[in-house]
Amino acid sequence: MNKLEIKGDWNITKGKLKQKWAKLTDDDLQFAEGKQEELLGRIQKRTGETREAVEKAVKEATSCCCCN
Repeated sequence: MNKLEIKGDWNITKGKLKQKWAKLTDDDLQFAEGKQEELLGRIQKRTGETREAVEKAVKEATSCCCCN
C-alpha cells in the first residue's frame, strides 16, 4: 500500500480499531487529512504491531464501514 486511504465514517473506523487494540486512545486515533503516516506511526508505536499489520487493520476497518 503506497498511500493509506481513509474513507467512510472515521468514528466507526476508530471504534473498530479500538475493539481490535483496546489500548488505543482517542488521541492515538486523531486523523487529519495528509497525516496518514503520522496516524500509522502512532498506532504502530502504541500496539507494537508491524506497519503492514496496522495498514491491513485500518484498511479492513474503513472498507467495511457500510457493509455491517
